[in-house]
Amino acid sequence: MPKRSIYDLNVKGKRLFVRVDFNVPLDAGQISDDTRIRSALPTLQYALEQGASLVIASHLGRPKGERNREFSLRPISIRLSELLGQPVTFATDCVGPDALQAIEHSGQNGVTLLENLRFHKEEEANDPVFSASLASLADCYVNDAFGSAHRAHASTTGIVPHVTDAATGLLLARELKYLGALLDNPTRPFTAILGGSKVSGKLEVIKNLLPRVDTLLVGGAMSYTFFKARGLSTGRSLVEPDLVNATREIEKEAKIQRVNLILPCDHLVTTALQADASHENLDVEATGIGDRLGVDIGPKTQQAYANIIKESATVVWNGPMGIFEISPFSSGTLAVAMAVAASNGTTVVGGGDSVSAVGQMGIAHQITHISTGGGASLEFLGGRTLPGVEALPNS
Repeated sequence: MPKRSIYDLNVKGKRLFVRVDFNVPLDAGQISDDTRIRSALPTLQYALEQGASLVIASHLGRPKGERNREFSLRPISIRLSELLGQPVTFATDCVGPDALQAIEHSGQNGVTLLENLRFHKEEEANDPVFSASLASLADCYVNDAFGSAHRAHASTTGIVPHVTDAATGLLLARELKYLGALLDNPTRPFTAILGGSKVSGKLEVIKNLLPRVDTLLVGGAMSYTFFKARGLSTGRSLVEPDLVNATREIEKEAKIQRVNLILPCDHLVTTALQADASHENLDVEATGIGDRLGVDIGPKTQQAYANIIKESATVVWNGPMGIFEISPFSSGTLAVAMAVAASNGTTVVGGGDSVSAVGQMGIAHQITHISTGGGASLEFLGGRTLPGVEALPNS
């Protein structure tokens, strides 16, 4: 069911508790990538334009229920103030007198950023008393943290019964719109591109997408479990032996569903995971891999995948085609990024390395939708119910 959105709320003069995903990378206390902060701006700016006051909450890192300066959101309050163009009051706690004092200080139509939710162990435990304490800070609740929607925490699910009204933010609504369309009514031909290190991490997604896609392109280290099942040489490449039979079942199911399940036809192999290590391109049918390991899809595979992507009306991509962080082994991932960006169809990209590749190539503006939640998007595409979404009222 479609969920109630912030557009359905009367927020004028109200205090809004907005759960965002500001789990951004920090380097010596400096934000190295503010994409997640920028992604929340449309919701925050809309609420302010409508006359609301904002109480913003997020987690950062894994402080394990203890205060840790390394995971403080204080640097984020400074950047958020710059992006919003107005003061942001920083609360040194997310509940209790410190939070209340900061909110009062921010005033009408003001913005308060609470300290890291996960400084309290009750957040991840979804403690009802803690949930009620969070809810007491505002009149209405808006969840715009898709990256945390797959977690049943106090600030994502527990808070909802304690507020008078609740809804999705604009970012969460956009995620549900584009990811939902992939499962419910994709324009065809529909191609899914799945990469990454392990079949186990994508097993649910593969099984849930097989009845829906026309083509499934596989890349990354997960290819080698499929190769092993086909009796091909894998050398020292990453293989999950306990999932070899599962990949055979996936290939059988693909044939039943009349899905084109395509594996790489050539690959880059190397002696070591180092930029200066000796490497060579081989056909996957070749036996010359020896004790080397596969680290990227080869040029023939890149071209073949690009041709399929070009003819697709809908494309979803999650996971790199190789060891993306080592430059000699990143060309396959970058080639797929360029092909997806050049597509004239609807394109959805999720997963850290896939999103990084799109950003590195400067082509993010050519992608229809870039998902902000790696784990959440995988669970959604895998057919799981997301607790943070389920908790919100239907429209």
